[in-house]
Amino acid sequence: MSAGPHLRVVRGNPDDVELAAVAAVVAGLASAGGPPAGQPRRTAWSDKSRQVRRPLPHGPGAWRASALPG
Repeated sequence: MSAGPHLRVVRGNPDDVELAAVAAVVAGLASAGGPPAGQPRRTAWSDKSRQVRRPLPHGPGAWRASALPG
């Protein structure tokens, strides 16, 4: 009833410690699942980075470019 190995090394010669590390990471990601179901998805309206202005233009003609819509 065994379907064979779940991981296969296709290039290189990893030792037992490296294989164990890869297996632990894959097992941890598989058991983590998705995001918690109780948390609602955040909208762009609540994103605080939208409140930060973009850098001011500098150089020749910067005063003219500062009044143009971005």
